[in-house]
Amino acid sequence: MGTIFNLFMVLIIIASVLLIIIIMAQNPKGGGLSSTFGGSTAQFGVQRTNDFMEKATWVLASIIIVLIFLSVILTAKPAANYDSAPVKKEKATSAPQAPAQKATNLPTSK
Repeated sequence: MGTIFNLFMVLIIIASVLLIIIIMAQNPKGGGLSSTFGGSTAQFGVQRTNDFMEKATWVLASIIIVLIFLSVILTAKPAANYDSAPVKKEKATSAPQAPAQKATNLPTSK
């Protein structure tokens, strides 16, 4: 495995950890981190936090998918070309042939 593969793995792990943190900070009912800092008085700020966290979730998920595809494409080994590979030819061993039989004259029907 090359250095580029290790780089992709580190980037994928970092993006995955950030995605986990963003998802854990969200509340399934819409409160989450924004309700902790906000309150009922700052509804506009709460909406901005929810929008940011939703966009961050989608962006991080997209980054992970793109990094996985790039790592597969850039680190994949090319397929072997079987036509250009040298082939060791074995000498065919011929079985001993039976001696030719004499042609017999069969009576012909008239």
